[in-house]
Amino acid sequence: MTSRRGAILLVAPLLVSLLIGFVAPIGAFLWRAVADDEAAAVLPRAVAALRDWDGGEVPDAAFAALGEDLREARARDAETGAGGIARAAARLNAELPGMRSLLPATGRRVAGAGDDRARILAAGEAWATPAPWHAIRRAGGPVTDFRLLASLDLKRSLAGDIGAAPDDAAIYRGILARTLWISASATILCLALGYPLAWLIATAPARAQPWLLGAVLLPFWTSLIVRTAAWMVLLQKEGMVNAALLGAGLVGDPLPLLLNRFAVLVAMVHILLPFMVLPILAVVREIDPLLPRAAASLGAGRPRIFLRVLLPLSLPGVGAGCLLVFVQALGFYVTPALLGGPHDQMLSWFIGFYAVRTVDWGMAAALSVLLLAAVATVIALYGRLIGFDKVRTA
Repeated sequence: MTSRRGAILLVAPLLVSLLIGFVAPIGAFLWRAVADDEAAAVLPRAVAALRDWDGGEVPDAAFAALGEDLREARARDAETGAGGIARAAARLNAELPGMRSLLPATGRRVAGAGDDRARILAAGEAWATPAPWHAIRRAGGPVTDFRLLASLDLKRSLAGDIGAAPDDAAIYRGILARTLWISASATILCLALGYPLAWLIATAPARAQPWLLGAVLLPFWTSLIVRTAAWMVLLQKEGMVNAALLGAGLVGDPLPLLLNRFAVLVAMVHILLPFMVLPILAVVREIDPLLPRAAASLGAGRPRIFLRVLLPLSLPGVGAGCLLVFVQALGFYVTPALLGGPHDQMLSWFIGFYAVRTVDWGMAAALSVLLLAAVATVIALYGRLIGFDKVRTA
């Protein structure tokens, strides 16, 4: 008991630092995917007035509450420059297009004293319909599934039913499918190149193995940005690859090797190949060299020895390498952004777009949850195939 307590005390600082510096910030960011406080913080009275609304005729109390909320928000924005109405309008615009301009215009209408209902209705014809009021009620927080549904190209109707988003807004499932396809393609290419390379290193003379292994590990010693920039230089129309093809007379005009899927896959394979080679190499080195000889002595040819003896024994390394490559490929951002075209960007690019360019951290977090779910699904499938229970008892 004392030794166990001492071990816990030794590990405790590391666990606390991981919790504070890693788990807590990531958890706080992912919470933004379901947090919903932009509109509720600016329109608390309107949200409260609509909480028990049956969806029919909008009560006068809702108009009065909205007018009071907007006057207070305008005064606060003028005093502090907080931009609360703009943030609330952006949130409501995600529910109902047009609210980004309608809400600030309504705020200007109700700035002075008067009949709130008449002035709100005069600010826009939409206020005479239930749609904007439903949008305010759905954005009342404190949590929402709006962004998570949007990341799956789904949307709630006014009645609360979940259905497919309009065709002009349904993009994320296609982006996820593209991300999975590019990652799977890079994994297959890494396996096709890495498996023979691992066997070559494992069966090479002892003096040659360190040199071959060093060549495989060479990408680790160069920055990712530098490697990607190097491929930009090599693959451009005036680059070395096109110059060599033109000089050899293999092509008459420079090939479009950059800003397409080909360039993305070439660079991804170059970066990820060591993660395929090393696990396979570790497993292959443990295979008893007498087993192929025994199979040959029993009359098996080389293809059969490989398929029935060597390949099954090397499958743990193949599975580990494929998992490492595929999971890392899912999160690639820099390489597709620099080498790919508009139709080659992966899910991580859109996460960066919402986090940096539009500063919509909620949507960035929702797409991060989608990517995290994809990674977790891949790991769960891998564990189901190899059997984590067997790994624990091994």
